[in-house]
Amino acid sequence: MAERVKVGVVGVGKIFPAYVAGCRNFPLLELVALADIDGERASQQAAEHGVPRVLSVDALLADPEIQIVVNLTVPKVHAAVSLAAIAAGKHVYTEKPLAVTRVDGQRIVQAAAERGVRVGSAPDTFLGGGQQTCRKLIDDGWIGEPVAAVAFMMGHGPESWHPNPDFFYQAGGGPLLDMGPYYLTSLINLLGPVRRVAGSARASFPERVATSRQHFGRRLPVEVPTHVAALLDFAAGPVATLITSFDVWHASLPRIEVYGSEGTLSVPDPSIFGGMVRVRRAGAAEWSEMPLLFDDQVGRGIGVADLAYAIHSGRPHRANGELAYHVLDIMQAVEESSDGGQHVTLESSTARPAPLPMGLLRGEMDA
Repeated sequence: MAERVKVGVVGVGKIFPAYVAGCRNFPLLELVALADIDGERASQQAAEHGVPRVLSVDALLADPEIQIVVNLTVPKVHAAVSLAAIAAGKHVYTEKPLAVTRVDGQRIVQAAAERGVRVGSAPDTFLGGGQQTCRKLIDDGWIGEPVAAVAFMMGHGPESWHPNPDFFYQAGGGPLLDMGPYYLTSLINLLGPVRRVAGSARASFPERVATSRQHFGRRLPVEVPTHVAALLDFAAGPVATLITSFDVWHASLPRIEVYGSEGTLSVPDPSIFGGMVRVRRAGAAEWSEMPLLFDDQVGRGIGVADLAYAIHSGRPHRANGELAYHVLDIMQAVEESSDGGQHVTLESSTARPAPLPMGLLRGEMDA
């Protein structure tokens, strides 16, 4: 095995334990340090998860042995932390979204190119068994030529369960920027880049009321749209409908379906690594559940591992900055379309990330 890649994490909120477990699936990665603005919480998490060092953010970024910084801060500071890591000569892998504005997203990608380091970004769920199986089915022609798709993320917001629900309703939050990256990254993996969008968005309620035990009754001002409907014209031809909402109590819609000239593909929840994959070809009397052809027991951190392998080998990594920026550009364009009442043609594009090869052992990626 190649020399282990040392990783430092900034931000130890709710998603942190999932990254610890996911990264430790891959022996190439070594989690050596963490930092958080709440020093007590950082110390508790380090003790609980066996991370050897707790540092200040500045000290973590200055540590010469750390090669990859995993940025798990809240969205509104993603750009500041990523840019600081890049300036320190570190590769960076950030939680989604890449940034909350196009300007900051462009700054991150450009700064990394100038510094000669790489940018990775969540989500990496498209590298799980469910999504990769769907990719292979499309690439192998099971539904013929894709012509259309639908994607739905319908819920009633995180204020009933999340320990820090405020940021979901602040700049950088909302259902589109919070959950949209999962759905858009999945669609791009399956269908390629988006060319043009149209959208309608609204903030249905001026405030939300938290019902979780620790925040029960606290009122949360809403600063962002909470129901967003979008039309996506893909460069390769398909047209997709995407709806993301924090305003829906109940729904019975699919997560994602892709419609092709020879059949339909039912795609599982893009925020998980597995799920049920079904195909119904033209003339079939019923759906057929397809076996997963790739590992669905990987977790958050497979994108970090893919980045580490790519650093060693020089190949492109899959959950990359270009892809994350294209997703951010799409989301910003949807909101601009809603405000301006017209289609918005995107300036960005991206390549479909390379599919995973079959037969990978757990804990390994392709060189």
